[in-house]
Amino acid sequence: MRLLLDTHLALWWLIRAQRVPAEARELVESAAEPVAISRASLWEMAIKISIGKLEIDLPRFVKMAEASGFEWLDIKNEHLLSVAALPLFDDHRDPFDRLLVAQSRTEPLVLLTSDAKLARYGSTVRVV
Repeated sequence: MRLLLDTHLALWWLIRAQRVPAEARELVESAAEPVAISRASLWEMAIKISIGKLEIDLPRFVKMAEASGFEWLDIKNEHLLSVAALPLFDDHRDPFDRLLVAQSRTEPLVLLTSDAKLARYGSTVRVV
């Protein structure tokens, strides 16, 4: 099972390890293949930094992710096209989450998230 961390879990893993749920920690630490962080998450963090909603040293985050053995998942046309096929829920319209779900379906990967709303997107999403 190949894993993809959502933005929150990636941040927590590298910045606030105590917030990572035990189940997520077990899955990541026992993964047979490198765990992915999407460049969509990096993009989301960059936007949040620029509007004052997040305060982290983004270049340092990137170096920490790479040093920790995570791999970057590029954004491909197939991922973007897959977003259009996702159901749209009135209480969940976050474009970055939707792109992560699309990536998990397209690759396939299991998207690890702490956002229970994402469970509605199906079997490639695992809420931890």
